[in-house]
Amino acid sequence: MGLDVSIIASLVSFDNHGKPCLLDGAKTYYANDGYKVVRLNYKGGALGRLNSFIRIYENLMPTLKAEKPDVLFIHDYSFMDIIPVMKYAKENNIKVFVDCHTDYINSASSWVSKHIFHHIIWRKIGKWMVNDVEMFYGVTPLRCDFLKDAYHLPDNKVELLRMGIDDDYFKERKQLNVGESLRKELSIENEFVILTGGKIDYLKNIHLVLEAFRNISSKYPDATLVVFGNIDPEVKVEMERLLDFPKIKFVGWLSSNQIMDYFIMADLIIFPGTHSVLWEQAIGTGTPAVFKYWKGIDHVDVGGNSRFLYKDSVEEITLTLDDILKDDKKVYNEMLHKATTIGREEFSYSNIAKESIKSIGI
Repeated sequence: MGLDVSIIASLVSFDNHGKPCLLDGAKTYYANDGYKVVRLNYKGGALGRLNSFIRIYENLMPTLKAEKPDVLFIHDYSFMDIIPVMKYAKENNIKVFVDCHTDYINSASSWVSKHIFHHIIWRKIGKWMVNDVEMFYGVTPLRCDFLKDAYHLPDNKVELLRMGIDDDYFKERKQLNVGESLRKELSIENEFVILTGGKIDYLKNIHLVLEAFRNISSKYPDATLVVFGNIDPEVKVEMERLLDFPKIKFVGWLSSNQIMDYFIMADLIIFPGTHSVLWEQAIGTGTPAVFKYWKGIDHVDVGGNSRFLYKDSVEEITLTLDDILKDDKKVYNEMLHKATTIGREEFSYSNIAKESIKSIGI
């Protein structure tokens, strides 16, 4: 968009296998896309453990002042250094936007977290800063509700801001025909490809998809199921049994860029368990999808591109796949039309980025 972007972040990152890790120290570098990244350690000393828990950083304010921002986009405000950050923003007439990735499913699960941190500390800070924030964005409808319920933020200061995909990168990979290349590599050039995966544990229900697919495979011999991800030890024995099937291909762990390629290759994507950002990325590629229904996470349906599962059952997944794979492909083709014409537009970061700071007039 022509803006000069810097990111100030903690040392928390991901290793080459997608697992959380800590970088070895504070540093500054430039990402592949050209934006500046400043990594800061938590403040040490006698209170080091507490500082890392409530997130107080070493040299945050000198670093922020050195960047001289015109706009601040804050990734979740539930960190104690939010107080000096907001004071600085107010003193310098900086426009502030905040997003929220927190809800009652992924956080606020213990009594202390819910009633002390979210319902007292972060609620009080939210009310203190609300007049100096342009907009609080929930990245799902459920997280918009969390902002209003947990922090008592007013309706007119809360909006939905979807997560999505890097559509520039998506277009590059499409032009390179990565889907066709992957199909040749996996020897499934003429197959109808169903894709599932991610973190493979009981909460993701990947094992149910494998069982359902095995039930209908003989009826649809031109369909192949491709599975990716790390298998949790608790489901390893069962998954190894279910993966041992001619029309199922397991490709193991994939990087985020590789996942994009597999999304491009797939005809249908299915995520039958708990939510992850892979859901929005799947929609952003314009691929029809099947998701487990969660109240407040139904924004991935943009008018027929998606189907929802309401039970954690092999039977329901079997019936859903059977309906989509039927010979006339009427259901599938309707899903595909909505996915390619609406899904790609609404979940592209080119559009989402403009929406995120629309009030600054760009």
